[in-house]
Amino acid sequence: MRIRQPHKLELDYIQRMMAWMLLRDPAELANTRCLQLGLGAAAITKYCHSVLRLPTTAVEINPQVIAACRNWFHLPQDDERLHVVLGDAAKYVAADAHVASADALCVDLYDHDAASPVLDDEAFYRACWRVLDDGGIMSVNLFGRDASFERSASRIGAAFGEGRVAMLKPTTEGNTIVLAWKGFDMPEREVLAQRAETLQTRFSLPARKWVKLLSTFTPSAFSPT
Repeated sequence: MRIRQPHKLELDYIQRMMAWMLLRDPAELANTRCLQLGLGAAAITKYCHSVLRLPTTAVEINPQVIAACRNWFHLPQDDERLHVVLGDAAKYVAADAHVASADALCVDLYDHDAASPVLDDEAFYRACWRVLDDGGIMSVNLFGRDASFERSASRIGAAFGEGRVAMLKPTTEGNTIVLAWKGFDMPEREVLAQRAETLQTRFSLPARKWVKLLSTFTPSAFSPT
């Protein structure tokens, strides 16, 4: 985080987590309800709340992480658009009260060892599918060079269905962002390119690059870019 620009997305993989915006109908962007599972340094939460100005909920199991984000990383206090939940992400998405409650779901759930996602079974990804409304998109941070990547991506595919999963090529550090969506087909490449131009101009996000890096899930596509 830059002190003078606390809401700017600095890390490449964090920027790529926002690639769900390519798949979201631009006419619906202002109505998007954002949900993050895993707060991290609150970069995505702050961006969705303070830059995109969207209703934003973040679920974090560790109270020390929430406190650190509030004390050191400029995470604001809850308001009418921001709700930070101290709780278990698996229980949150499994709750009937949260069915179809989100339109953009960002999942970044690694422990301090960062060996593999803390929540990574098919039941969890099916619960993520349930928490999304029709037209919703999930972005998940996985380690693309890790042996668990193909297994994780396959579980996401089983939960969301054939043709509803895509990925961006890995970052230099090995982070691979997987996108999965509900209730619509992947837009044509020309549509994605048009949306990327708008996103790059309006929000200064590297969306043109996202389009070039985006492909349907193929287990062999592991080379970093």
